[in-house]
Amino acid sequence: MSKYEPEFQQAVEEIEKSIQPYLDQHPEIVESGIVERLKVPDRSIIFKVTWMDDNNKLQVNTGYRVQFNNSIGPYKGGIRFHPTVNLSIMKFLAYEQIFKNALTGLPMGGGKGGSDFDPKGKSVAEIMRFCQAYMIELSKYLGPNMDVPAGDIGVGQREVGFMLGQYKRLTGLSNGVLTGKPLSSGGSILRPEATGYGLLYILEYAMDDFNESISEKEVLVSGAGNVGMHAAEKAAQLGAKVVGISNVSGTLLDEVGLDIPLLKKIAYEEDGDISDYVTVYPHAKYYPDNKQIYQQKCDIFLFCATQNEADESDVRTLLDNGCQFMAEGANMPLTNEAQDLVLASDILYLPGKAANAGGVSVSLMEMSQNSSFMPWFAHEVDRHLRNIMENIYNTISKTAKEYNQPRNFVLGANIAGFKKVVDAMNQQGF
Repeated sequence: MSKYEPEFQQAVEEIEKSIQPYLDQHPEIVESGIVERLKVPDRSIIFKVTWMDDNNKLQVNTGYRVQFNNSIGPYKGGIRFHPTVNLSIMKFLAYEQIFKNALTGLPMGGGKGGSDFDPKGKSVAEIMRFCQAYMIELSKYLGPNMDVPAGDIGVGQREVGFMLGQYKRLTGLSNGVLTGKPLSSGGSILRPEATGYGLLYILEYAMDDFNESISEKEVLVSGAGNVGMHAAEKAAQLGAKVVGISNVSGTLLDEVGLDIPLLKKIAYEEDGDISDYVTVYPHAKYYPDNKQIYQQKCDIFLFCATQNEADESDVRTLLDNGCQFMAEGANMPLTNEAQDLVLASDILYLPGKAANAGGVSVSLMEMSQNSSFMPWFAHEVDRHLRNIMENIYNTISKTAKEYNQPRNFVLGANIAGFKKVVDAMNQQGF
């Protein structure tokens, strides 16, 4: 593990620190060297992506796919298009995906891919040409029983559709090798909503376990992308009042509760920004500072932006302002110091490995639908999603209680996921 891979190193340190009670009880695990073996990906694929922009000029980006561990099943994890993408971020995301997928109880390994390509400011034709160029190399490493990518930041149904079309041209196959597809191309209903909805379902189960209710709670959401917007939508459906949301540009606040259908219309139908909300509701406040979201009072905070979005100072402010419940819709949104502070506070806190597993869970449902050529109705997908999130909560809660830390769901999630992966690796001689 290189010191030049800070995100990956952070993810490994977080895991190893929280599973120490388990390792103390099982020194044979440490002696076998499996902890060290687990930190090495099966393969890291790095490749050049050359594509033509609208001015007929060739552009070059770097593509990645980290196939980290397939001891439980085919590699499964999203594709991210963002200028910050590098090998460290790909490895951290793939490493976390191993344990997240293990917690779902579904047969999936962990992987992640992407590119430093920035879709913002690009025409649809440029995005299509980039996706096609990216798939030329990536297609060599994919298969329904090998590696099945999905979307992530910068990659939605449109981009997945472009990549799927290129995969079909290159291979002649139509085998559901990508998930998060448009519905008319074999996608699953509720897949766009799954991560955000799943986040609220597991939070609902956890709060109910501690005799609390989401209803009438004030909620703040960092991140107004696919996860954050649908988390806000489900929170409102469950009776909460969403009083603020942020994106990379700023923070939108409405003390009477945000009109979530309007926000979705602005973001998805009108291709606007959350700041446009104040033209309809002038009493709302918009600040061109996305850190403003952490300065507000709330009962529940949902971290749905990106890795390391909140540091110790941000979390301390939230706690000082009375926040009692936190859940992660993003991957590793807190620095390790910020997470330590949350755990020391003894509030109810659900880490991303458990809380944002709804997306990958519905992705596997999409694979099942593609394999059987039988699409499911919305109520079927939603029922399965609820069941999976309930099972994840029960698993991490039971594990936390076994170690006499009933509110430490970081420990519960990491130990439960680690045990399942290690068992599979030992059984197969990995």
